[in-house]
Amino acid sequence: MFKKVLISDDLESINQGVLAITKTLGIGEVTQVQYCDDAFLKLKKGEMDCAPYDLLITDLSFKIDHRAQKYLSGDALIAAVKQEYPQLKIIIYSVEDRLQRVRTLVQNYKVDAFVCKGRRALTELSKAIEEVYSNRTYLSPQIQQALSDKKNLEIKDYDIKLILQLSKGMSQDEISHLFEQENISPSSLSSIEKRLNLLRVQFKAHNVIHLIAITKDLGLI
Repeated sequence: MFKKVLISDDLESINQGVLAITKTLGIGEVTQVQYCDDAFLKLKKGEMDCAPYDLLITDLSFKIDHRAQKYLSGDALIAAVKQEYPQLKIIIYSVEDRLQRVRTLVQNYKVDAFVCKGRRALTELSKAIEEVYSNRTYLSPQIQQALSDKKNLEIKDYDIKLILQLSKGMSQDEISHLFEQENISPSSLSSIEKRLNLLRVQFKAHNVIHLIAITKDLGLI
């Protein structure tokens, strides 16, 4: 089992739950931090002291407060850590459950597990730690389809153009006329409405405004 683990989450109550799981698994040394910058510094110090961490468990969302930070999110922390310490095992422990974002983090950032916070989260986290220790990937059941080849999770160039125009304040009717003028197909209003409905389902967006926000968060537009 892992010997040295770092927990990065800005909620102390969450940290305590994760700490309890690590103790149950017999992990000897566990460090808790509430800032991404502190997490990176701990990892760096561990390497310098020839006592590196075996595993990082981190949230994605961190509240901004009075303290200036270089790494404002778990995503930024993971990107920096993977560049500096590519062999470090990483488990994401987050409320995030959007399939596209999960897929991006697993495939592009090479995280080893993604556990969604919820009623069975600590049980799943315990299993994730054991799976990752055995060099296997773990995803919570509700997001396992994120890595399915049969699931079309990719956003197309057409979709990006469509959402980009919406983010500029254009109505669907105006976008229909624009696409017709620029020979972008399909350009009919009904086709645009249908595609937006599919995108809302795919990204679990409540409405068009939420869809725009999600795609911006993912860096797609």
